Amino acid sequence: MEHPTTQPSQHSRRTFLFKLALLANGAVGAVLAVPILGYILGPVFKRGRSYEYWIPLGFLHQFPEGETRLAHFHNPDGSPADGQTRTLPCWVRHIKQNQFQVFAINCAHMGCPVHWFPQSKLFMCPCHGGVYYQDGARAAGPPPRGLFEYKYKIVGDRLMIRAGQLPTLATHASIAAPGSSPCQG
Repeated sequence: MEHPTTQPSQHSRRTFLFKLALLANGAVGAVLAVPILGYILGPVFKRGRSYEYWIPLGFLHQFPEGETRLAHFHNPDGSPADGQTRTLPCWVRHIKQNQFQVFAINCAHMGCPVHWFPQSKLFMCPCHGGVYYQDGARAAGPPPRGLFEYKYKIVGDRLMIRAGQLPTLATHASIAAPGSSPCQG
């Protein structure tokens, strides 16, 4: 005597559970795919010319003549989701009248932040002992060159810098010779 098989009901349940598992895996895959695709395709949708943006550093009266002060700006490539990491520092040296130097805070050796010491009129790097003169030129230590400078311009009573990318040897930033300002404009 043959027993009636319960094959159709088991097959139906098995098919249902298989489809449910596929749906759950598909949902998990979609949730994981969104940030991965955002990371991969993000640069395509980003503003392509942020390196050309002029960013305000502050009003001219905030930078007294003959002094070097720390200033902060928002990275134009950043987004509000970046939080505090979007705010970047730089050193502003007001030489005289409308002549400035704006230095990246990073040491030219390994990128550590340099500190300004007004008593000695030197920038010093705490990581490996790099020392720079007040005009950003290398004074001592392992750095191969002086501090990197941002291009700047004055608009009305505000100091602006071109800050879309960190100045490097590949960009057109350079150390200005005393009395000249190739970084202006």
